Amino acid sequence: MPTPPSSADLFRHVSADKSARYRAIMAVFAAARRQYRLQLRADEVIAEADWPETSAIARIEEVNAELAQLAAWGNLESQPDTARVSTLDDYYRARFLYRLSRGGEAVEAALATFTQVLSRRAELQSVALEDITNRLHALDRLTEPAGGDHENDETGLDVARLHETLRDLVRVFESLADNAQAFMAGVARSLELQQADATALVAYKRQLIGYLERFIGDLVQRADGIARLITRLDGRIAPVLRAVAEREARDAAPGDEAERLAAGEQRLAAWLERWSGLKGWFLASDTGRSQADLLRGRARSAIPQLLMAINALNERRSGRSDRSADFRRLATWFAECADDDEAHRLARAAFALNPARHFSMAIEADSSLPASTAWADAPPLVIHPRLREYGEGTTRGQLSRVRDRADERAVLARLLVDETRQVEAARARLATGQTTRLSALAELDSTSFRLFLGLLGEALAAQSHPDETVERLTGDGSLRIRLEPLPAGDLARIDTPDGSFIGRDHLVTISEVG
Repeated sequence: MPTPPSSADLFRHVSADKSARYRAIMAVFAAARRQYRLQLRADEVIAEADWPETSAIARIEEVNAELAQLAAWGNLESQPDTARVSTLDDYYRARFLYRLSRGGEAVEAALATFTQVLSRRAELQSVALEDITNRLHALDRLTEPAGGDHENDETGLDVARLHETLRDLVRVFESLADNAQAFMAGVARSLELQQADATALVAYKRQLIGYLERFIGDLVQRADGIARLITRLDGRIAPVLRAVAEREARDAAPGDEAERLAAGEQRLAAWLERWSGLKGWFLASDTGRSQADLLRGRARSAIPQLLMAINALNERRSGRSDRSADFRRLATWFAECADDDEAHRLARAAFALNPARHFSMAIEADSSLPASTAWADAPPLVIHPRLREYGEGTTRGQLSRVRDRADERAVLARLLVDETRQVEAARARLATGQTTRLSALAELDSTSFRLFLGLLGEALAAQSHPDETVERLTGDGSLRIRLEPLPAGDLARIDTPDGSFIGRDHLVTISEVG
């Protein structure tokens, strides 16, 4: 009696001698399973398989042997094919129908997942943020107290729709979290940058920067709304999760009452853990910032990382020297020389063999020898003993002076420090987190006014009506501004060194994020 194949045998066709042919056969059976076809014959496999280019034309005898080998390894199951029997010889001839075994299905699913994970590129899913917002709005509507003939108990909740919405929310959120984790793990993509040429690198840089800017903008705009929805739902989500867990527990395998209760508690714990993960993504905790803030910071830092990688690549490309290629080119030039004299001139030029007395040695004043005079043709030079003793000689004349730019660098450093100090002072004055009237600002310096004007412009751009209260994060996500209009007759005047700013008075709150 043949022994059943082990789990290791199921993967033997991947590394076998004819692995490409085995994989082509298994691909046919995987496609047949997706098309709900139960069994295949050898001639159908030959017709549908995408055989490797290096393989010869598939013959029925070879395919039968390969199918039998796959069945022996446990990837396929076989049974006699009696549907085409018309004669006694056909009855005694070995004909089989093949289908994927349970082990073969598991191996194909594992290999498909393995290939998908390896080929997946890290993405920042702006669409997922929109889908999460829509699912949370749906949960908010479904969890409001309402009557009706719903599939639930006295709570009056539509558990079936809640279950469907929560499943969609979990699926979208897990995709967002997985892709964000992959992005944060390999944001620099250094291998692709090192292999790219200059044209592709510039195009990729522009695309990536635009891609990051769009995602950061979407994340800034939607993260606050998602956080508010989660906060509003958090107080009434517990009975919803319990009802959904009880609905799932109905499909548990039969057992005693204790097992049924344990299955319900396990499902409830899983849903509570998922909800906690969703909260931790968009709501800051006592232990630190939210995952959305961390992702936003990593996406913002990706741009300078990309620029540094490009600078490093440019430095490597500009400083690259192929010595073997230089010598090959020099050998070609030597071969093309007309005579020995030309070859000697090339050697002197290539290896710097020209006389160089004028660099460090003093020639007598009455000497009229040019610098190109060969050492053998020139009169002897008097060498100072210091040169033999210390390895250096005293040179006449003054060396060319190197310009010292320390003062200019110090001026630039002071300007940078002053500008940074002014910006920090402006942020400290405006971003207090306290509500104040615009008219109470009275007077601002130029730096503070430019910062305030940028914040005011971003807030007013999000306002759909002059009497609407608006709250907005800045484009970089570092500051939050809230504007509450006061009566139209109240005016605010802010004096600056460049002039006066006059407009409708508002209550303004500017605070730093995180």
